[in-house]
Amino acid sequence: MLDKTNPWRVWILSLLIAIMPLSFALPVKAKAVPALILFLTGLWVLATRADVRRAYRRAAPVLVPAAIAFVFWAVNVGAHGVNWREFDVTSHILAFLVIAATFALPLRTAALRVGFSGSAGVLGLICVEQHYIEHIDRAYGINNGEWGAIEFGMFMLVLSLIAIVQALRGELRSRERAMHAVFAVMGFYGALLTQSRGPLLAFVPVFAALMLIQGRRTGRWRQSVLALVIGVAAAGLAATTLHGEMVERLAAVKDEVATYSEQDATGAVRERLEMWRTARMAVIAHPVTGVGMNQFGPFARARIADGEVNPSVVRYDHPHSEYLEWAATGGIPGLLVLVLLFGGSLIYFGRHALNRDNAIAMPACAGFSTTAMYALCALTDNVFYRAMPHSLYFFLTLGLAVYVGRALDRHRTGAGAS
Repeated sequence: MLDKTNPWRVWILSLLIAIMPLSFALPVKAKAVPALILFLTGLWVLATRADVRRAYRRAAPVLVPAAIAFVFWAVNVGAHGVNWREFDVTSHILAFLVIAATFALPLRTAALRVGFSGSAGVLGLICVEQHYIEHIDRAYGINNGEWGAIEFGMFMLVLSLIAIVQALRGELRSRERAMHAVFAVMGFYGALLTQSRGPLLAFVPVFAALMLIQGRRTGRWRQSVLALVIGVAAAGLAATTLHGEMVERLAAVKDEVATYSEQDATGAVRERLEMWRTARMAVIAHPVTGVGMNQFGPFARARIADGEVNPSVVRYDHPHSEYLEWAATGGIPGLLVLVLLFGGSLIYFGRHALNRDNAIAMPACAGFSTTAMYALCALTDNVFYRAMPHSLYFFLTLGLAVYVGRALDRHRTGAGAS
């Protein structure tokens, strides 16, 4: 059994969990081994430990919507006769539902903290190397093509927010808090080098929410507001002075929106608007069943052939909005499932983020910031269609939900959270 009487097993398990976020962003086939070990461990403890099952019950607001999403898309693929290969990435939800059980075991939280925050630092360094040594204008990581810069930027910002959460933990030594702060800055700077507008814009309100939560639960409003002002000012200064191209990209949004038409739909923003119009056409045509999982591209190309959609979007298979993706391919029920997925997670983590106990509040803040980043980025991009961002979301939210559930259960029984 994995418990505190077997410290080497606890350390191994903790290290395996700690390296998972970084592994999602690396093109190394061996990364399947840690995932397999965690999956088998999760199966075992679910079958043998009542405390793990209690943690699952407490985490139901996050776990149940994920399970519903898994079943919904499996039925959608079967009903539409879509090739089952299209279900490959979504099928990973089942694996992460099981892996989440390992978060309910005794863990070395220091290893998790350093692993998650350090991942942001490592990925930030990769972006620095790509930008300044390889002279790549928009850094995109090593597990993506150039088209993957947006998802990679979001990926790093999620990990940077988790590093910020750790830097806020007053009970940690000042050197460790400083280390987490450095990792957060490295991850943020790497995200800045991707020049991805959506994730950077989403980062600001999520960061603000974390500062306000911290002020509310600790009563240290002056410190929280000061950190918020300094953080937003530093981010704005970096975006405007170190990399003026970000300002140019943001300024281009207004012009493209103002000049978009069904006849003039060329350009990053105009093409998004045209894809969104096409997605609405799919929802109107198939409001209950949708067009089928990952079938937005064929639907759009058919409308292009009919002269109803501008040819500028012929190369796109997804509408650059996760909400419209689920609505177009799964109908209104699909959209409701996505809202439930995000909503259940935000409510669960948001409620426990205000807990006085850091062992509960800090992982809840990490889960809240992860969900909030994805929910906001999903407005203007597809956040689940590739394995890297899909894996990070379900690994973190499901795992942290169970972790919080375990901490709540131990708090109730007086055992204390480790």
